[in-house]
Amino acid sequence: MALAFGFLALNAVQAQVTVPSAASSAPAATQAVAPVQAAPAPKDDASAAPTVAAWKMLRLIKLPNPGAASLDRRGVLYVADADNNLRQYGPEGLPLSTYAPAQPGHAAQVEAWNVTTTMIFNDDRQQLVLLDRFLSLISEVRLGDVLDGTVRVATLAPDNFIWLLDESTLTLREFDPNTLRQVQNTPLDLIIGRSRPDFRFIRQYQNNTYLVDRSTGIYVFDNLGNYKKKLPFTGLSMVGFRSDELYYLDGGALHFFHLYNQTERRVALPAGLDPGAVRQVLVGETFAYIFTAAGVAVYQM
Repeated sequence: MALAFGFLALNAVQAQVTVPSAASSAPAATQAVAPVQAAPAPKDDASAAPTVAAWKMLRLIKLPNPGAASLDRRGVLYVADADNNLRQYGPEGLPLSTYAPAQPGHAAQVEAWNVTTTMIFNDDRQQLVLLDRFLSLISEVRLGDVLDGTVRVATLAPDNFIWLLDESTLTLREFDPNTLRQVQNTPLDLIIGRSRPDFRFIRQYQNNTYLVDRSTGIYVFDNLGNYKKKLPFTGLSMVGFRSDELYYLDGGALHFFHLYNQTERRVALPAGLDPGAVRQVLVGETFAYIFTAAGVAVYQM
């Protein structure tokens, strides 16, 4: 993705620039857990004012109460509407297609970066829905038929495997939706300790998997499911990625955290916009998308 933004105050997705490599296909096994390691605090001047970006509003997609959303590598926008249909828009916000499921479920997460496959995770039905680039149904997987626990968050990896957080057993699982088998398992109890996690979001990016816990921060795992560190960002419901940066919405501004040099910068939201009304933000190469109760505002940056 590009310029400025990604979610977030409450839900929504995601843009990616570097495609992670395929994950291991080793048989499922209990992973050795690395010692808990907190990442260093970001190098940032908290007193510095956010950078003011040149926002140019193009249009408002009138979509009351939009839900989970994602961007693919072409800049195409995918948004779940209030009825949990998945709507597809071009980068400038023009409608392309709509997927209306026969049995609607709550679309807790949408992942479209793959381009060839888009995933919808219905948390209430404990179901994965896989669609092609034209929003035609590829397959549906009822997780209750293949797992004993309850999945809280799920995301599609670049190799078309699925990362799942099994909340019942506090286990991070990699799952193959084609063979319906578990590829890898990482127990989280020793990593989390006595804290009470509130998992909200998961995403794979640049060979790492990022698991967002609103209570304690962002847990980072490698593409084999091995624990690496925890980023000290709390109170988040989701994050996005741009180049070598992780971004999130907080305090009325977008925060961009560099994944390698640990620096952080902030970008102010468009002038005149009530930060409290923003539900999430996504950013692509040229366009950014701000989600409110009225719909999705499309900006050129």
